[in-house]
Amino acid sequence: MDRRGTNETETLLLQKLCCKITGLSEDVILPVLQHALRIVGSKVDPLVESDEIQVAERIKRRLVRRGRESDAAVFSDLHRKLQSQGVLRNRWSILHLLLSLADSAPKSENATSRVSEQGFKRKKVYCIFYLDLNNNGINLNYKKDVKCTCKSGFCKTQSFLPVTTFTHVDPDRNSRSTGMRLASTLTDRGTESALMPRGARTVIESGIPINRGDNTSYELPESELIKDIVYTFQGIDGKWIKFDPSKDAYRIDTQAGIPKAVRQLVGKLAECGWLFKKIKSYVETKTVDKTFGLVGQSFCASLHQELTEYYRLIAVLESQVGILTLHQKLTEYYRLIAVLESQLHQELDQGIGLGFTGLSLRQLFVWTFDPLHRLKTLATVVDGCKGKKGGALSSSVYSYMLHGDPFIASLIKHILTMVAQPIYCTLVRWIYDGELEDTHDEFFVASDPTVKNDRLWHDKYSLRKSMIPNFVTTDQARRILLTGKSINYLRQVCKDTAPIKGREKSIEIDRNNAYVMFMQDTTTEFQNIIDEAYKDTSLHLLDVLHEKYKFLDHLKAMRRYLLLGQGDFIRHLMDLLEEDLAKPAGNLYLHNLTGILETAIRATNAQFDDSDILKRLDVRLLEVSPGDTGWDVFSLDYHVDGPIRTVFTPECIIMYLRVFNFLWRAKRMEYILAMIWKNQISNARMLRAIPELTGILHQCHVLAAEMVHFIQQVQYYINFEVLECTWDELLTKVKEAEDLDYIIAAHQKFLDTVTARCLLDEQSREILTQLRTIFDLVIEFQAAQDNFYSEATQELDIRRRYEHRRERRSKEGDWEVTDDEEEEEQLRRISFLKQIIPSTRARLTVLSQSYQDMVKQFLVMVTTHQDVSLRFLSFRLDFNEHYKSKEPKLQSPFMYRGLRHVT
Repeated sequence: MDRRGTNETETLLLQKLCCKITGLSEDVILPVLQHALRIVGSKVDPLVESDEIQVAERIKRRLVRRGRESDAAVFSDLHRKLQSQGVLRNRWSILHLLLSLADSAPKSENATSRVSEQGFKRKKVYCIFYLDLNNNGINLNYKKDVKCTCKSGFCKTQSFLPVTTFTHVDPDRNSRSTGMRLASTLTDRGTESALMPRGARTVIESGIPINRGDNTSYELPESELIKDIVYTFQGIDGKWIKFDPSKDAYRIDTQAGIPKAVRQLVGKLAECGWLFKKIKSYVETKTVDKTFGLVGQSFCASLHQELTEYYRLIAVLESQVGILTLHQKLTEYYRLIAVLESQLHQELDQGIGLGFTGLSLRQLFVWTFDPLHRLKTLATVVDGCKGKKGGALSSSVYSYMLHGDPFIASLIKHILTMVAQPIYCTLVRWIYDGELEDTHDEFFVASDPTVKNDRLWHDKYSLRKSMIPNFVTTDQARRILLTGKSINYLRQVCKDTAPIKGREKSIEIDRNNAYVMFMQDTTTEFQNIIDEAYKDTSLHLLDVLHEKYKFLDHLKAMRRYLLLGQGDFIRHLMDLLEEDLAKPAGNLYLHNLTGILETAIRATNAQFDDSDILKRLDVRLLEVSPGDTGWDVFSLDYHVDGPIRTVFTPECIIMYLRVFNFLWRAKRMEYILAMIWKNQISNARMLRAIPELTGILHQCHVLAAEMVHFIQQVQYYINFEVLECTWDELLTKVKEAEDLDYIIAAHQKFLDTVTARCLLDEQSREILTQLRTIFDLVIEFQAAQDNFYSEATQELDIRRRYEHRRERRSKEGDWEVTDDEEEEEQLRRISFLKQIIPSTRARLTVLSQSYQDMVKQFLVMVTTHQDVSLRFLSFRLDFNEHYKSKEPKLQSPFMYRGLRHVT
């Protein structure tokens, strides 16, 4: 056959091949045939190397660039099988031909117009191209109805290329309905064969019937799914994907023809929409909530930004945009949706299926991987912050920052920076200006506007523990509270308007650096700000209290007068008040006692105190009970006002009065025993004239010595181990105090310690009752001894008058005494001795026994007391074990074993 005949045969074969591929008749196939002849007759570019692997890689890269990764995989598998069979000798030429056909394919519009000009009726043709690899040859076959039962995508005897449906279009239809639809029964939907020319076009329909033997199904196009997914990204229901409120999830229509694998992929993509809907619903609900506060609104704003940031990644793939405003970011998100919809319509207009453009479900899944991760994190944070506001909300957000994933940590840091911004601004204003604007109770410092200035320090400001953020320690919160409270205290109570040192530093602070609050593990800026403001403000307040209001002088005055530290004044006051206080309490007059107080002040060293202190010293009568004497109701008082009232509160004054009452009674016992001892010394010589009273006098001396020893040890314990030791600790703490709260706490601890060691607390009530009983016995002993001395002195006076009468008569020369007078005198003396000695001895014996019983019981109680000082008091009271030898309980080893256990 000559060359011309050969060419005609090749042309005829090529024409038949084009007819079979395109499904067109021989009458209208001429344009396609001419294009195919140009490709077949063209020469290979000499610059192109005949490398099969290189051409195959170029084809796969082109498919990947167009988003057809699955097609690239199919092509790679087919190419591998061709290489393994060895049935083709010029594989490189065939691959190069196919690549050239793809590069030089005519425009879709021209091809469509040429096809439309012919006016063919609409019809469907189903073509399957396969390579028969088992027959050692290449067969290109065409079949209309082919049933394939292979599940893996390739038959056992035949290796199929994807099924392609060509639809002829009536010329009256819109060009948007033209295009190519690739529907494979062997591979995934939406994939295109690497060996199929791009010139053919098919119609994208809502459902494409695929004949699989006797069964016909309608499979939903991928474009329809992507449009619904785009709606889902906005939280809007699509045609096939809708939100199910009962399941709180997006559901795919069960009637839609979607394979199971595609349904799972769509479900994963719809999760972005579900998360977006959830976060958006929270933001919209809380944004209109006026009680949510500034912290909550900042949280909503940060969620707005994060949502738009995520979707900006989808809209802008190759470029980054700077930080936008909130409106711009929200607009950017919806712009992305518009871009996706526009791309869908554009591809439909071009007649190109989504599977051929690169915008597929799998690509959407890849693109939304990072946004989905961000949305999941945001949704978790939203769930954790429900029902919270203010500092509690910031604590919840901060708890997610302690995460090992740097992506999540960075995301939470950005959100927390915005959430903490209102807290940081409020904090700065509070510690530098003392201003607190917290309309919605979000800040951890609370203010009570109903509290007056006299209780400003104690009651007006407090900490809301539930609102303290986790990144602010308790010590920092306390210092922040004290700093702002000190400023208000200076302005409102102390009336001090002087500028505070370090106030100018607040101007230099950048109030947008809220991150320093929760990044304290890497920076100390926040701690330095708090420490400097706290130190400067507190020192200024203490200087005002010490210099302007003489706080330390008032504290020492309390110690000297209410705690009996001014010994000469207290003793002289007792001397002056002894007569008046011995009267019943109802017979006392306050103005008389006030006059005696002023007399005692002028007669002692108290007169040298500051006049302001002496003006505050006054007399106070306690509540009178039946049978009380002046000793029971008398008390000194000290008036306080102004800033010092913050330390010396009414509760503290009551504690001072209780301690004064105890100390006053103990001091009275010391005073009584001193008077008893003085009477014993003076009457001992005088009553030597009555030798019969020697035994009673000895008994009085012994009992008085026991009482003196007891009271002296109690007084020593009170004055030195209680008052002096605690007072020294108080002064040390006051001098080293850094803030007013420290002074208040030290002063309160001082009073509590004194109260407890003076047996005035609840735990020592029984011991105090026992001690007061001993005090009563001392008073009773004084009365008994005074009564005895009174009768003995009276008897001594009678005897002295009798002796004086005898001496006078002897000097006059008369008889000193007659027998009757002498007998009468003897009888009177015998009667006196019989009356006074037994009764006095019995009374003293009872007193002595009662006293010893009370002391032994007191020692038993004190020995088991928890306070070490009281236990040491028991050792001093019974230093020679006099009472231990008489009390079995004190001899029990269990007593000291329990003592060691307590120690």
